[in-house]
Amino acid sequence: MERDERRRAELAANLVQVNDRIARACEAAGRPVESVTLTAVTKTYPASDVALLAGLGVTDVGENKDQEAAAKAAALAADGVRLRWHFVGQLQRNKVKSVVSYADVVESVNSERLAEALGRAAAGRAVPLDVLIQISIDGDPERGGVVENDLWRVSDTVTSSDGLRLAGVMAVAPLGWDPDRAFERLALLAGRLSERYPGATTVSAGMSGDLEAAVRHGATHVRIGTSLLGMRNSLR
Repeated sequence: MERDERRRAELAANLVQVNDRIARACEAAGRPVESVTLTAVTKTYPASDVALLAGLGVTDVGENKDQEAAAKAAALAADGVRLRWHFVGQLQRNKVKSVVSYADVVESVNSERLAEALGRAAAGRAVPLDVLIQISIDGDPERGGVVENDLWRVSDTVTSSDGLRLAGVMAVAPLGWDPDRAFERLALLAGRLSERYPGATTVSAGMSGDLEAAVRHGATHVRIGTSLLGMRNSLR
């Protein structure tokens, strides 16, 4: 119990600092603070941490491995904790059915085939699955995102499915790139997509090291792990 209280205090202090960074970034960008949602990336952290974050007011959590995410989602649901689950990792088609059973958002759609598989798996959902198309900012598809020319084919595939809702885009700034340059590029593509599909306004970008640049260029969601939960070794 004492350890739980220490961990809760640690998370609460980190959450204050992260929210302050978001608020200052929004102020500098001339944006209302409520225009940016914090997604707590809880991969490798225990379900107990997720429950503590939920108790502190966090509403959105991100996971990148299906087996871990499914177990956490089930545990939290059994305890009556309601969260919005984002799947943010590379998704194999053989994991689609499982992910669709608990995720509210899949942020890493990067091919027509994956979009088609998600659409089939989500066909019976009461509420369509929100989908973000992962963008390869530097044009290298090996990084897991789509290059610009493929963006339109993938987005058309998503919007043709009744089980999916095209919500917007996601990206990670490439290693070695200035974050402002990366997120400026993302903002351009996000703007083109929302012109074509007005409902696709979500921009998931920015992590612990570059959230300010992401907010500066229009991110609506920032994915924060280390700054919120600390280094994994500190929990041992």
